Amino acid sequence: MSVASNLLRIQDAIAEAERRSHRESGSVRLMAVSKFHPAEAVLEAIAAGQLLFGENRVQEAAEKFPSILEASSEVKLHLIGSLQRNKVKQIVRLASCIQSIDRSEVLVEISRQATTAGRIIEVLFEYHTGEDTKSGYTSADDLYRSLDLLDGLSSVRCAGLMTIAPFTADRNPVRKAFKSLRELQEECVRRYPVLNFSELSMGMSADFDIAIEEGSTLVRVGTAIFGDRT
Repeated sequence: MSVASNLLRIQDAIAEAERRSHRESGSVRLMAVSKFHPAEAVLEAIAAGQLLFGENRVQEAAEKFPSILEASSEVKLHLIGSLQRNKVKQIVRLASCIQSIDRSEVLVEISRQATTAGRIIEVLFEYHTGEDTKSGYTSADDLYRSLDLLDGLSSVRCAGLMTIAPFTADRNPVRKAFKSLRELQEECVRRYPVLNFSELSMGMSADFDIAIEEGSTLVRVGTAIFGDRT
């Protein structure tokens, strides 16, 4: 199937999950995760109306997206993979949002580099909910210590939280992971009423229906759109 037909199928599935969960139509955005797929596949998705993309690795994003972003101000790129400090300068010139904040020093460096570049970068704080993933904050207290820094960082804006659920066919731990992120969101809203936690980035090709049922506002779908990695 083509990228365009895959996109249509995923959009229909998202709409069905919204209806099943008694959620407002259009309350969940779709991110097309284009890692390991060529720029031509991204352009095919854009031609089909998809404007939001996610990349895991800074180097791949830097090779693929500069000309795409220059050609259209409507296309947006998010970094969803782990970010090292020495890659921050490069990615803040491309991405509008970094979803994988998992430690304070990277957050501070993003603000510093974004200030130099004259940009404001949205950030999502990644929380560890899957036993087989190594990324994300592993305790709420560590997350709160990073959130406490935001008052002094002028070039980053908190937009919400992100997680990767366990990779398992058992839907129970997957649902538990998504529910735990939603509960953390509620606690963050209580503790930090001036910050924005409206975005819940959770759910991928195999589990985005459960994520939507548990409150996701942004699902990250790659394989179901672009096919197997090349």
